[in-house]
Amino acid sequence: MAASTSVVLYDPQDTSPEVQTLVGFLAGYSGRTREAYTLDLRMFYRWCEEHRLGLFDLTRTHIELYARELEDLGRKPATIGRRLSTITSFYPYASEERAIEHSPAVHIRRPRLDYESHAVGLDRNELGAFLVAAGLSSPRDHALCSLLALNGLRISEALNA
Repeated sequence: MAASTSVVLYDPQDTSPEVQTLVGFLAGYSGRTREAYTLDLRMFYRWCEEHRLGLFDLTRTHIELYARELEDLGRKPATIGRRLSTITSFYPYASEERAIEHSPAVHIRRPRLDYESHAVGLDRNELGAFLVAAGLSSPRDHALCSLLALNGLRISEALNA
């Protein structure tokens, strides 16, 4: 298994329930979702090891403590929420696979998020000037800028399409 998609250095001969369940969980996803989940679970797995906790020996309190530690490290609420979302998706999977009896991630409190965007966008005149400048460039640049501006795409979405 590629290093970018493994939570730990994966050895197919490793039959530990934790590693097998992590690998099985991640196998259900692809692309960027799997990359993000892998990162989240790798960090959580490392946290468990640092605190000498088995991944399947945790309680809800341990997961809450992990979230508080992320806060203390200055992580933003959206980052903490995403990591907790990954964890709260993993444990029901482990329960369904009978790797654990019940999920310790039930009723995990997540940080409140500010859903109001603080991103600064272009006003109508700025957008017009942007498209005119793009039109004076190459047809490829104009097409890309038009795609981004008129469809609200992120650059990664346009380049990976």
